[in-house]
Amino acid sequence: MAFSTNNGGGFRRRGGGQALAEINIVPLVDVVLVLLVIFMLTAHVMEFGLEIDVPKVKQVKNEAQELPVVSISSSGELFLNEKPVNINELGDQFKIRFPGSKAVYVRADKQTIYDPIAQVVSTLGQAGLDVRLVTQPDDAGGSK
Repeated sequence: MAFSTNNGGGFRRRGGGQALAEINIVPLVDVVLVLLVIFMLTAHVMEFGLEIDVPKVKQVKNEAQELPVVSISSSGELFLNEKPVNINELGDQFKIRFPGSKAVYVRADKQTIYDPIAQVVSTLGQAGLDVRLVTQPDDAGGSK
């Protein structure tokens, strides 16, 4: 606030009796505009969350072991080496068909929802198997 008083109390008056009590609102407007800009920038992050771009995998090894493969189609159907299998019988069927194997590849279509994949990995893990996911190597060109 910008006003001044004299020794006797009361306001100093200009010429015709006007009080000199002016409030400078320019700093107030500056602060409000800065707060508005900060709010506008942070509101987008709060509303939509973070976008996560999952990286593509690069091929580390050129060789692959010959292991049984559990395939999951885009509709969620399971196949153990090209033969249909029920998820409730997956562990038992695996032990019957491949008695000495301790690991298995899981191959799923990229359009498959995550729930069937998680169920298969959990079932195979409970059967005491080492689960390895099959991925496609990243192209060197970087095209999507």
